[in-house]
Amino acid sequence: MSEITLIEPQVKDKTRCNLYIDGRFYCGIKIEVAVKYHLKSGMQIDKQTIDEIQLETEKSQALDRCFEHLSATIKTERQMRDFLTKKGYVQSVIDYCIDKLRYYGYVNDAQYCEQYINGVSGKGKRAIAVRLKKSGVEQEAIDEALEQYEEDEEEVFALLNKYMRGKSCDKQTLYKGYKYLISKGYDYDLAKQAVDKLQDEYKNF
Repeated sequence: MSEITLIEPQVKDKTRCNLYIDGRFYCGIKIEVAVKYHLKSGMQIDKQTIDEIQLETEKSQALDRCFEHLSATIKTERQMRDFLTKKGYVQSVIDYCIDKLRYYGYVNDAQYCEQYINGVSGKGKRAIAVRLKKSGVEQEAIDEALEQYEEDEEEVFALLNKYMRGKSCDKQTLYKGYKYLISKGYDYDLAKQAVDKLQDEYKNF
């Protein structure tokens, strides 16, 4: 058994309170639920009981919060899990919400990858992969998405041209341009081709 050591109102939502069990924050819960189940400091309780109470009473509200959070932009599964965790929901409630979001098609990491790739510009495969990884997308989904993505030679060349604008086309500056393209995540060979092409154009100018 564990002990409820503190129940305090949440600062941003006065209808909810934070439960601390054995001296550590455990979850958030509606004040009316805490009253209904006679939860109070010093009470001995099984954590599983708290989980069951929150799942029974707050799963609908948690799912509504998910839809509100998703209304702005599409999210990855991990981003939604992190969001619910920060809101103080226990694992059973989080799993319930994620299952529902998957069922309705609101959480789909493959779709997230596709949408991000279609909207991105000025980034190569490596940079895209890093960004998707930080968003919580599994490596397998990233690899599958990038199989369909081809780095545009003209886009790379245009990016190098923009970087070189107003600069002298000497060896040192061209090398900096090459490093710039690499920093954007482009393939090493593709970056080298862009530098060689620009150098040839300067020679023929």
